[in-house]
Amino acid sequence: MSTFQEFSETNRSKNWSDIISHAFDLYKGIFLYGILAMIIYFGVSMVLQPVTGFSSQTLSDEIISADGDFGDIDVWSVPGFRLYYGLSGILSLLLAPLYVGILYLANRYHYNQPLRVNDLFIGYRQNFVNIVIYTLISTVIMAISFALCFLPAFFVMPLFLLGYPILLFENASFTDAISKSFKIAKDNYGTFLLVSFIGFLISIAGILLCGIGVIASFPFYMTVMYAAYCAFCGAPRQLGLNA
Repeated sequence: MSTFQEFSETNRSKNWSDIISHAFDLYKGIFLYGILAMIIYFGVSMVLQPVTGFSSQTLSDEIISADGDFGDIDVWSVPGFRLYYGLSGILSLLLAPLYVGILYLANRYHYNQPLRVNDLFIGYRQNFVNIVIYTLISTVIMAISFALCFLPAFFVMPLFLLGYPILLFENASFTDAISKSFKIAKDNYGTFLLVSFIGFLISIAGILLCGIGVIASFPFYMTVMYAAYCAFCGAPRQLGLNA
């Protein structure tokens, strides 16, 4: 287990633009590991299709044949979709620790420590259960928010911005991670709203590159989480490491 202690960096700016800039600086150093995490994520997800008998092409054909009348589409009738949907949900929870691994790599890069592929899997060695439970709760809440005309999700998203960093660097329970993240976000809501919104837009920008670009852009949001954590909680230094 890795142990961290927080060093308050009083000179660290809490301005939203400086947080985003810090996230960019971090991501330039770890983006290859972020891409690797996404390749693992999507690679395992693709294996589910032949296993469950679900074909994304079949679903695409259904959507195209609907000719804009999506109310007539019965996605649950697509062969294998129910099983695929259920297993992909479970898989998403089990792969969530990879997000924490990106945070850990960002922290090592911040302190100019060597990066290793093994660092990406720290979430499976430390606080795994709380990470999975936190992911389940936050995913359900965000899904409900997106279902409510999409817009509410952008106002809920800032509340979860520090959850994963707190789980990793403070080895907190999922309840403590949610509580602390909510409290800090509510006290600095304007900044958190801008940071999460801009970070989210940048992280999904890869969709514009035929969708495949999201593999490179999506992990950026994790460095936004880390940069925000450094700004409001201090940069965590792993005990035993020389900065």
